[in-house]
This record gives sequence, structure tokens and C-alpha cells, in this order.
Amino acid sequence: MQKKRWQNMKIIPVIETERLVLRHWQQEDLEYFAAMNTDPHVMEFFPAVKNFDESLREYQAIEKHFENHGYGWWAVSESNNSKFIGFIGLRYIDFPAAFTPAVEIAWRLMYEYWGKGYATEGAIASLEYGFEIQRLPEIISFTSAQNIRSRKVMERIGMQASPKDDFTHPKLQESHPLSKHVFYRINNDEWKKCQEYL
Repeated sequence: MQKKRWQNMKIIPVIETERLVLRHWQQEDLEYFAAMNTDPHVMEFFPAVKNFDESLREYQAIEKHFENHGYGWWAVSESNNSKFIGFIGLRYIDFPAAFTPAVEIAWRLMYEYWGKGYATEGAIASLEYGFEIQRLPEIISFTSAQNIRSRKVMERIGMQASPKDDFTHPKLQESHPLSKHVFYRINNDEWKKCQEYL
């Protein structure tokens, strides 16, 4: 297990891993974030790519989440470069579903940074922060059933599929091709048990 360092935890937590920095968002990140959200590779399992105004609203919602909860979707940079390459982190969700309210782990990285293991590395650090610092009892994740790449990340970080909790996303029409979502979860005790394997 890689050692993590947390900084400024009373304000905005900053997480350092071997290759990444999960940090507070900066104004200059918005341009890269908006560009990422127009990439059809990145947005393949979303209903549509986002225009700039939609990305701006999402950016503002991420900032507000940090204000309200003290954690969130961290902006991600490589350790040797401050450039924004995506986000990874935790989000409180309460939309209508059998499993809410809950804390979700999620990630979205620029396409050129795929295939490097960054999502897995950052997600493991986020789980560690959620369980060891925030003392969360459980963290969940979900994605479109077709999104095999994200499902593999969920499995690599120790999450278990929970088919009985698979659901139709309430923000999509039932007939939408992406509406069927698979559900994964891990609790604090399971996290502790799987540490030697991560």
C-alpha cells in the first residue's frame, strides 16, 4: 500500500500519491475541465458531451460540495506538473434511489491520460481518505452497465458488485440506452481486509 500524505485537512484536503496530486480546484482548471467534457471518448457513457456553460455549472457545484462537506471531487495533476488532467474523489448523493443517501466515489480523466493506472491510484487514495479520515461506514459507486473500463477500476480498488442494487438511473428515461446502471460498494471493514492486496 502506498503511503499518502494529507495536507490542509481543516480547509481543503490535498492528497499526494506516488504519481498524482489530488488538490483543490483552481480557476485555470476550468478551461481544461470544459475541454475534457467535450471529448466523446471521455463522455461515451454520459447522455451527451457538455457545453461550456454546463461545465461551468458542474465546476461550481463541485466547489459548493467542498464547502458543504469538506471533501469532494479533487482536481488531479501529475506530481511533476500542475496541469489539470481530470478529477477523482468522493461525493455525497441523495437523489431518489434505494441506496441513497450515500457517498459515491467517481473519476473522470482526460483521454490522453487513460491506460496509466491513474484512476485506480487516485481512487485508492480517495477510499483511504474516506474511510480513515472521514470515518465513512461505506462508499459506493455505479456506472452504466456498458462501461467496462470503470467497472474494472471498481473491482481493482476492492469494491464488490451488488447486482440486487442495480438500478435504472432516475435522471434518464428508462428507454435510454445508458439507463441501466450497475452498483458496487465497499464498507470500512472490507476496506481494512483488502489493504494487503491493494
